[in-house]
Amino acid sequence: MAGRFIPRTRSSTSVAAPVSGLRRRWVPPEGSYDLRLALTPLRRGPADPTYRVLPDGSVWRASRTPAGPGTLRMSAVGGAVDAEAWGSGAEWLLDRLPDLLGASDDPAAFVPRHRVVLASQHNHPGLRLCRTGLVLESLIPSVLEQKVTSIEAYRAWRSLVRKYGEPAPGPAWRGRPGDGLYVMPDFRTWALIPSWEWHKAGVDAKRSSTILRAVRVARRLEEAAAMEPEQAAARLRLIQGIGPWTAAETVQRSNGAPDAVTVGDLHIPGIVGYALAGERDADDARMLELLEPYAGQRHRATRLIMMSGRIPARRAPRMELRDIASI
Repeated sequence: MAGRFIPRTRSSTSVAAPVSGLRRRWVPPEGSYDLRLALTPLRRGPADPTYRVLPDGSVWRASRTPAGPGTLRMSAVGGAVDAEAWGSGAEWLLDRLPDLLGASDDPAAFVPRHRVVLASQHNHPGLRLCRTGLVLESLIPSVLEQKVTSIEAYRAWRSLVRKYGEPAPGPAWRGRPGDGLYVMPDFRTWALIPSWEWHKAGVDAKRSSTILRAVRVARRLEEAAAMEPEQAAARLRLIQGIGPWTAAETVQRSNGAPDAVTVGDLHIPGIVGYALAGERDADDARMLELLEPYAGQRHRATRLIMMSGRIPARRAPRMELRDIASI
């Protein structure tokens, strides 16, 4: 069930001043729906310059679409989601709004096999897996997150997008300089970032080189958004530096892949092992064994486990923060 999609109209809603935009409404299928829960995986840290959640509950995203930059505002109104969009990418974003909000996802295909998973599903009944249809906007921050702490990766993403991206189209944003919404750089701009600027952002040569290789074949990689998740991940992995972890983290978002398991992660196997079998030292092989009953829905099962609160107490110190820029 994809829900109902109401055609676009003109709107003048804005944050600071009236700015004409396009507007559409999507009515989810019957049952619970949680807008913020569906979109949360797209947020790269609390200060992500491409993502905002305002006090009124609306979610704002700035994206670089095949048609150009676009800003999308979404808010839950009764049993529907109202969306407004600005910029040359506005129509592209609104045309794909249902997929972004999880219309192509099928939660009914999921059958809980463990109490902890069943309880988490009960506590988060509105979970749907989003599908952005954009590969590079998920791939680049995923590469930045390779083998570093989230704090370091989020800082690098924030720094590079604010410096080399562009202010998002649409309503003016009030606040301190740099607090506004930004669209990530285009592929050519990513390719032209000097090596010392990557260094200043705290990105080592291995990760920056992987991103440079990816943006050089950006059009071919973007084609993966229309593929089956397994094929999409295989195409991404043709790029040196993109392994199973990065490919899974990308297609989970770009393709809405319910079975894309994140392997190679420092924490997830232990969390899944602890939740399902009391085994906090589980490795990837053991995690995949435990998730086998959820074949076809292993990513959804993992998300529900991560949201369950059943997380083993930390025994080792946190990963040390590295200041590459000071080296």
